Amino acid sequence: MTYPPQPGQPLPPQPDYGPGGYGPPPTKRRVWLWILVGILVVGGGCAGLFTACLGGAAKVASDAAGEMDANQKGENAVAGEMNKAATDGKFEFTVTGMKCGQKQVGGRFGSKAQGEFCVVSVTIKNTSTSAEAFADSSQKATDAAGNTYDVDSGASMAANDDGSTFYENINPGNQVKGKIAFDVPAGTKLASIVLHESAFTPGIKVPLS
Repeated sequence: MTYPPQPGQPLPPQPDYGPGGYGPPPTKRRVWLWILVGILVVGGGCAGLFTACLGGAAKVASDAAGEMDANQKGENAVAGEMNKAATDGKFEFTVTGMKCGQKQVGGRFGSKAQGEFCVVSVTIKNTSTSAEAFADSSQKATDAAGNTYDVDSGASMAANDDGSTFYENINPGNQVKGKIAFDVPAGTKLASIVLHESAFTPGIKVPLS
């Protein structure tokens, strides 16, 4: 057939585009639509996995924090005895005595108590294979009513003659003797002390009477 068609010559058959005559649907748009749906599905799955990972990490952190809190409260502590060595973590502790009712420790230029000081005498031995430092901030004491007391670090330094006994590294196999001071209300006598190698260890609960 020649183009353009000559008069009287029939036209070539035309494609049937349906009632609207707008042509076939745009297949490329459908392809991109399915690609977009796939991206959203995969992205949603990754987001769900990421959320699950975050949830798992949060639970681990929460459990660790709860464990540390229980350690500090002495809830996980092993029972100990006065004048008897017991090990927690890398340290072996021996509580040798306590003296309460002190208004001041460390002489004239030492520390004065808000109430009174209860000073606990302790021997600490490093049972590990490397030098370790003792942190008095991990130690807690309680009275007969169940009140919990933190260490007064300044008073503890003043109560020790050399001032640095507990604040230097203890080499493997070595031991130091020192005093831990608690500032308590006047007339209070501590009932027990919980000694820790660190906040991550259960501790040893030693009666002080």
